[in-house]
Amino acid sequence: MDIVRIPLGDWIEGGLDWLTSEYSVVTRSISRVTQSGIDGLNDALMWLPEWGLMAIIVLLCWRASSIRLGIGAAVGLALIWNMGLWFPMIETLTLVVIATLVAVIIAVPVGIAAALSERLYRALMPVLDFMQTMPAFVYLIPAIPFFGIGSVSAIFATVIFSMPPAIRFTTLGIRQVPGDLIEAADAYGATRGQKLVKVQLPLSLPTLMAGINQTIMLALSMVVIAAMIGADGLGSEVWRAIQRLRPGDGFEAGIAVVILAMLLDRLTQSLRR
Repeated sequence: MDIVRIPLGDWIEGGLDWLTSEYSVVTRSISRVTQSGIDGLNDALMWLPEWGLMAIIVLLCWRASSIRLGIGAAVGLALIWNMGLWFPMIETLTLVVIATLVAVIIAVPVGIAAALSERLYRALMPVLDFMQTMPAFVYLIPAIPFFGIGSVSAIFATVIFSMPPAIRFTTLGIRQVPGDLIEAADAYGATRGQKLVKVQLPLSLPTLMAGINQTIMLALSMVVIAAMIGADGLGSEVWRAIQRLRPGDGFEAGIAVVILAMLLDRLTQSLRR
């Protein structure tokens, strides 16, 4: 017996075509603004000499964490510089910073709303489960018709891919605030906004920072994958090495990604503490 096939792929493709045609003005505007932000941050970071930016990062690691992390940052960044991957590292850092900022700006209000509304929480959790189990490469598909090939598409895919942990941790942190503290705030006549700003958000800040840490790590992994759609940075170095069968160059770029990931992870963990 023949089973009728549901044309799910055709529906999705038709929906993407409709969105790109109807909202092309919006996507072009977003693309111009995002590309301007990418170019501006890239130019600012590349305007600094390598040793100057390295000194700033080392000092930040030392002050935020310890002298041990500062020494590790100096050694790791010097190795990236020595391998000739300084400018690709800057491009990767730019994409990660912009994607993380956009993801957090969207995720924190959504997480707060989900924490305060049980109905929204129950509706949002299956969506987040779906987003987190979807393979990373799939997020590159809708980015291309919306924004074309390049770094803007990488930002779009990275934001969508890295946003769920920030939403989950924000919601979790607010919902885990002890009930007796909420009751004490109510007893003192605090409004809903005062409870949120003066009680719930400060107490949930360590959990929220853990979510931002996870968002940064996911953003870095996605930025590397996004080299397949023309994103610049260390991912493009890895992709170029694969295409040219040059494993040594690929491993060098991979080591640079690991160093950058470790620095960002240790910094955000120190801020969390």
